[in-house]
Amino acid sequence: MKEDFLHYIWQFKNFDFTKLHTTQGEKLLIINSGQYLQKAGPDFFNAQIVIGTQKWAGNIEIHLKSSDWYVHHHETDPNYENVILHVVWEHDTEVFRKDNTEIAVLELKEYVSNKVLENYQSLIASKTWIFCENEIDSIDEFFFKNWLERLFFERLEKKYQPIEKLFSATIKDWEAVLFCLLAKNFGLNTNGETFFKIANSIPFQKIRKESFDVQNLEAMFYGRAGLFMKECEDFYFTELKERWEYLLQKHDLKKVYVEPMQFFKHRPDNFPTIRLSQLANLYHSRQNLFSDMMEAETLLEFYEIFNIAASDYWDDHYQFDKRSPKKKKKLTNSFIDLLLINTVVPLKFAYAGSQGNDVSEQMIRLLADIPAEKNSIIDKFHSFGITAKNAYETQSLLQLKNEYCNKKRCLECAIGLELMKS
Repeated sequence: MKEDFLHYIWQFKNFDFTKLHTTQGEKLLIINSGQYLQKAGPDFFNAQIVIGTQKWAGNIEIHLKSSDWYVHHHETDPNYENVILHVVWEHDTEVFRKDNTEIAVLELKEYVSNKVLENYQSLIASKTWIFCENEIDSIDEFFFKNWLERLFFERLEKKYQPIEKLFSATIKDWEAVLFCLLAKNFGLNTNGETFFKIANSIPFQKIRKESFDVQNLEAMFYGRAGLFMKECEDFYFTELKERWEYLLQKHDLKKVYVEPMQFFKHRPDNFPTIRLSQLANLYHSRQNLFSDMMEAETLLEFYEIFNIAASDYWDDHYQFDKRSPKKKKKLTNSFIDLLLINTVVPLKFAYAGSQGNDVSEQMIRLLADIPAEKNSIIDKFHSFGITAKNAYETQSLLQLKNEYCNKKRCLECAIGLELMKS
């Protein structure tokens, strides 16, 4: 048994609270069980109870055993001086405040039904993947969809935190934030952090100035990536390297490099040379990329914005000085979908919030038009009867698995709470 079960019992009054008595034998009446804020200090704040004939207002602390009060050193912590009731599963010792006054104790095990215990034990019994895997497909569809919506916005809010941090780091320049986030996602998992460092190392005003010449952008990206450090007789390599040396002087850039790019295990279309060229062409073709993205609403509008390809040189190259069969290196719709999910939607949500606007429904509609993501987590949910129809639902399921199932927060999950009632 864990304390979160006792928190659940107390929060939802899932016990016989009609004839309560403290361990000291006094009658106990709960007027208000308090607010479950999950912050430092007592578990429930601003509760109201009556013990005997005396009404009390204050906080509630919950433990498995009353002796845990001393294990956690609450007797010396001023945050716990206003505790009016100690709720425990098992009472094994009296508890006193710092001023030596005794705290009333409620022993919950006397008032919780066997059925509630059985439901809890069934929910947390060992399973192959998640605790509710045998019951999750029995949850009412309307109820499940409402929970998915909340999970979706929880995930967006979590993605907002690094955006807010980046916004401050870029001196509140939303265009610079977009550039850094796009760069990271153009690099995918393998080169994402490296691409991010490249973008972060070039002041965005320099990108604005050079965006009218795509080769200058490529030169800055490849130069910062250290791709010009080797010797190569390729004409395009030589031209871009010369531009890089010129741009270093022009913009007074420090000659520093990020860690080496990863080519190994990548499909050639995902080679960093190709992705950096596509990123350069995106900023060359869209001088007002941030405003274009903030104004766009439909999937087709975004596909049009991202309708770009790598420079012509890369039609028959994947690396410098190595020819390959000719192929235009355009962004695919599936890659654009990833950019929308991981960059555009979180950024639009954050930007709208900063302007006092609500784009919640717009974000749901956009991701509902994007095909469901394919990964091992979504496949596993499918094996238990939960089939995601679109990216909106896959994002919600990823939040469910990562933030609730993996962390065993069943009693904070709407699905777990619903199963406890059944």
